[in-house]
Amino acid sequence: MAASLHIAGIRKVFGKGPRAIEVLSHINIDVAPGEFLILVGPSGCGKSTLLNILAGLEAPTEGELWIGGKNVVDMPPAQRDIAMVFQSYALYPTMNVAQNIGFALEMRKIPLDVRTRRIHEVAALLQIEHLLERRPAQLSGGQRQRVAMGRALARDPQLFLFDEPLSNLDAKLRVEMRAEIKRLHLLSGITSVYVTHDQIEAMTLGSRIAVLKDGTLQQIGTPYEIYRQPVNTYVAGFIGSPTMNFITGNASGIGATGQFSFEGGVLQLPAPVAGAVTLGQRPEHIHLADDAPWRGEVTLVEPTGADTYVVVQTGAGLINVRVPPSTPVAVGDNVGLTISSRHNNWFDAQTGVRLG
Repeated sequence: MAASLHIAGIRKVFGKGPRAIEVLSHINIDVAPGEFLILVGPSGCGKSTLLNILAGLEAPTEGELWIGGKNVVDMPPAQRDIAMVFQSYALYPTMNVAQNIGFALEMRKIPLDVRTRRIHEVAALLQIEHLLERRPAQLSGGQRQRVAMGRALARDPQLFLFDEPLSNLDAKLRVEMRAEIKRLHLLSGITSVYVTHDQIEAMTLGSRIAVLKDGTLQQIGTPYEIYRQPVNTYVAGFIGSPTMNFITGNASGIGATGQFSFEGGVLQLPAPVAGAVTLGQRPEHIHLADDAPWRGEVTLVEPTGADTYVVVQTGAGLINVRVPPSTPVAVGDNVGLTISSRHNNWFDAQTGVRLG
């Protein structure tokens, strides 16, 4: 049965005295049974340290950690009933696939018939039954990662921990393995925590996403909430590819008669407050328009297949616009820009905190 996870006031400090470095600052997260939580953030934000604390590989300086209703802060890793998949596959090179998958069961003195049945169940789930007699050196990167997941899954743990498991794979294989991990989670229903710096992985895999920065939790929510309603400019800029456009200016006339003035343009937009604000707009909510008064010069055109991204130099800075691939636009063109008033993200110009 899937277990709940309760992270309460977790703090981690490395070192002592004036050289002490706080890498996690009072993290509070509740994960429901069967949920897939993503920890996302740039390198050095503390996400892997938090995962190591969950695994029992690091001890927190302060706080409590509850798995399945038990406080496991002082419990060694072997007693936490968790399984971890690492960035490196960490397979035993002298063992075949079946032996790698069943090794943890063997160490727990599980009877051979039960162990064999479980190995075949997991292999069928991961679609690697035909590889059971091969050794790791005879496998591709994706197959090795499946074996690593199979080894963790065979234990039927309360909690699954993933530490950037797709970082070593090429782009095409990463997409395939993302789908595989999502399918695996839907079938197993095991509560999972997944660490990544890749916001595409975060958006596609997680039932909820926790965004970290410098050891602090910035926002936790569904992928839709994180993407559509970021709590500050950091989250807004980190989640989304390409990143959100930011325009700093002055708002006046709150409500339907609102006006937003900025370097190089004036837009009739309703703002939640008057004064210095930053407007955030996703590339898909800014449009090219021949007769628009707000104008700029195209500096880059990036075709991606289904979409084309056009970078426009304006008085307010570089603006990234998503357009259909058939749009006739070239570097050097002078283009007009319009903004959809239904998707405004307003932030305090000084603090970056979301307004309204």
